[in-house]
Amino acid sequence: MKSEPRAEGGLGHGYHFLDDFLHLMFQPRSAVLAPPGRREPKQPEPQYQPLPQSKLRPDAGYHLPDPTMSTPVDRKSPAIEVMTDLRRVAAVTTGRFATVNEANQTMIARGVRALFVVDERYTLWGIVTATDVLGGKPVQITQQRGIRHDEVVVRDIMTPVDRLEVIDLSDVLRARVGDVVATLERSGRQHALVVDRSLESAAVHRQMVRGIFSLTQIARQLGIAPQGPEVGRSFAEIAAAIRS
Repeated sequence: MKSEPRAEGGLGHGYHFLDDFLHLMFQPRSAVLAPPGRREPKQPEPQYQPLPQSKLRPDAGYHLPDPTMSTPVDRKSPAIEVMTDLRRVAAVTTGRFATVNEANQTMIARGVRALFVVDERYTLWGIVTATDVLGGKPVQITQQRGIRHDEVVVRDIMTPVDRLEVIDLSDVLRARVGDVVATLERSGRQHALVVDRSLESAAVHRQMVRGIFSLTQIARQLGIAPQGPEVGRSFAEIAAAIRS
């Protein structure tokens, strides 16, 4: 059977036109509009300039932390302003089997009056304070067990987690400084922990210590001068300052 010749502009050319049209339909618009062989211009890299430098003078000193740089507060200020946020300031820690002397040296070196007692998995076991270390607890332990003072360890004198009262962060965000001081007065403690929750899995929320309130820190931010490097103000003095 003899095939018919395809005429100029006949069905054969129609198929070619249709293929080209479909090809254009499914190409990215930029590829259709951009002239052949042309690429989008590349953004120039930012030009960084080195900063001027000079030699340090032989008599140079360095700045020390300024306690007055803390946010000034009063009794009506938001409580969050006197909370040490552990997402911004690293907690100072010690181990359960550190000696009381080692714990005391850590507090002095870091300028704090309380340490988190933790293990290698970042699990909190308790808190040990300057009062625990320097008060009568170590003496009682040495008398009860017939051991030397340098053999008393943090685990013997700390406040374990199951005896620690905590405040939920959601309550802190609605509270004032005066509410925090009232809470510390009622508990008879110089520190209070603030907790939130971390999502461990779809069904498990792990309680996490988010911050800490310190009576000494609150006094400092209220403008009450400390009596000495290791002596904190009393509840009565803090309360009097808040009422004034």
